Amino acid sequence: MTQIEQSAVPADAGALPTGESPVVERMRGLRSRWPSGSGVAVFNEAYLGVVERAGPDFGGRGPDDRDAAPLGVRCAERYLSAVETATAGGRPPECWRPLLPYRRHPGVRPLQFALSGLQAHIGHDLVLAVVDRCHALGCAPPDLDGEFERMGDLLVSLEERIHEDLMPGPELLGIADPLTHLVSSWSL
Repeated sequence: MTQIEQSAVPADAGALPTGESPVVERMRGLRSRWPSGSGVAVFNEAYLGVVERAGPDFGGRGPDDRDAAPLGVRCAERYLSAVETATAGGRPPECWRPLLPYRRHPGVRPLQFALSGLQAHIGHDLVLAVVDRCHALGCAPPDLDGEFERMGDLLVSLEERIHEDLMPGPELLGIADPLTHLVSSWSL
């Protein structure tokens, strides 16, 4: 992991939930910063809903120790770090740059923002969260199969929520534009 990637995760990141998850609190804080149409707000709202529904299973169980932070928490922290870096005027990881600088662009639909965030989260954040977790535990990726499966389930729930909340209903699919047809066939 590069120094930039290491510094992208806040020093207090990884605390396991005791009562209210710090990850959930940070996501709720982001919710209050942006108008609902902002691209980041669209992704954050969908992600927050899924994390809240996951409840304690999202944060895992174990000692209140940063090294013990489960994969779901580490993955969410990477997303939050990218957003907070961009908000502070820094350079987020490259995969997040299409979403973050254009979060107010009127020509990009909420569905596009949400799927852009999901793609960056899966293709970047999840991979590095696995590496972080393996380094912390001194294990290999196959040792995290159970956590990886739970994280996969969470991401599938996020994809489903995006489709449910942002796709037009069946009555509009016949007259919808090509983007809607393309997105309706996209799946994890």
